[in-house]
Amino acid sequence: MFRPLALYIGLRYTGAQRRNHFISFISMISMIGIGLGVAALITVLSVMNGFEQELRTRILGMASHASISAYQQPLADWEQAAELAMQNPQVVGVAPYVRGEIMLTRGKKVSGALVRGILPDREPAVSTVGEHMQRGRLADLQPGEYRIILGSALASSLGARVGDQVTMVTPQANFSPAGVLPRLRRFRVTGIFDVGMYEYDRGVALVHLEDAARLFKLGDGVTGIRLRLEDLFQAPRVARELAAQLGGALRVEDWTRQHANFFRAVQTEKRVMFVILTLIVAVAAFNIVSTLVMVVTDKRADIAILRTLGATPGVILRIFMIQGALIGLLGTALGVVGGVALALNVETIVPAIEKAFHVQFMPADVYYISDLPSKLNWPDVWQIGVVAFLLSFVATLYPAWRASRTQPAEALRYE
Repeated sequence: MFRPLALYIGLRYTGAQRRNHFISFISMISMIGIGLGVAALITVLSVMNGFEQELRTRILGMASHASISAYQQPLADWEQAAELAMQNPQVVGVAPYVRGEIMLTRGKKVSGALVRGILPDREPAVSTVGEHMQRGRLADLQPGEYRIILGSALASSLGARVGDQVTMVTPQANFSPAGVLPRLRRFRVTGIFDVGMYEYDRGVALVHLEDAARLFKLGDGVTGIRLRLEDLFQAPRVARELAAQLGGALRVEDWTRQHANFFRAVQTEKRVMFVILTLIVAVAAFNIVSTLVMVVTDKRADIAILRTLGATPGVILRIFMIQGALIGLLGTALGVVGGVALALNVETIVPAIEKAFHVQFMPADVYYISDLPSKLNWPDVWQIGVVAFLLSFVATLYPAWRASRTQPAEALRYE
């Protein structure tokens, strides 16, 4: 426990006006450096947390928490599988789907896409695409009418608007006396959606389930059924339970397996960024070493006088530890306040900078998300603050130890 004398002198040394202004300048630089490092670390981790959350929301808004499908063949009796899945208390929504790769043409424009056959009345139970319709509604998809809803970027690439016709070409072929001909079908565009994720806006088209099944010759079968869960993080457990109930006859997959590499890469990036930015904080914190070494040199006479008045080496040690720790504490507090303020306002600051300088930091055709989200996690803030302060505290040990080893006779010999 620190004695009041050491605390009092340490605080006086920290706030006193020094004859050597260079030492004060170095102390200020050390404090600002720690603050900038902490603020950068909080802001970057908050942005990465927001990026991960936004990606998960958008991916699972179009994908599914879990899915059930047959092995290399259509799922014939999907209603029975859906009823079995709904018996699990975690499952809150079920919808069948048909999926296939197709090519869309309009005039001279051609684009590959992934077509998904859906039931408009069931789709809102497993996805949020209906909430992101720019034109039209999911209900506009009617069986036998051959209507299609395009992603916004896909519609733009084809130059298609609501009411236009596009031609769908499927990989399956028709055999005729004239030879092998591709299967073609005209669809009328009845809607355009924009989920804010380029991968889906550029590459997905929606049609009615019956039209898709007829197009891919699935009969009454479907590709599979999609599940929405009460808690998406329970998806692996629910998938195992359903697989056990189905007895291995059907394949059950969850989003953590379907997108495992992607989210694992995001977690790895977060850890790497934490280490890199912590090193920046460490560099700033260890500037305290040079500051305190110069302070000890400047205060050798004062240390000698304190020793002759009865101060023990332990008291001298604590005086300079308090001084260095206070610099680290102030720098950490400055960084935490600045980092929290910046993290909470990133979504406002970045668009303002983009508008002012006419730049775009994250183009939609390059990145999954074109804006910069932020999610502040307070445990991350406390962890960063504690790490920064501990690094600052460690940096005080050697100079404080050197100060405690000062011999009064040696220090006062030339005074």
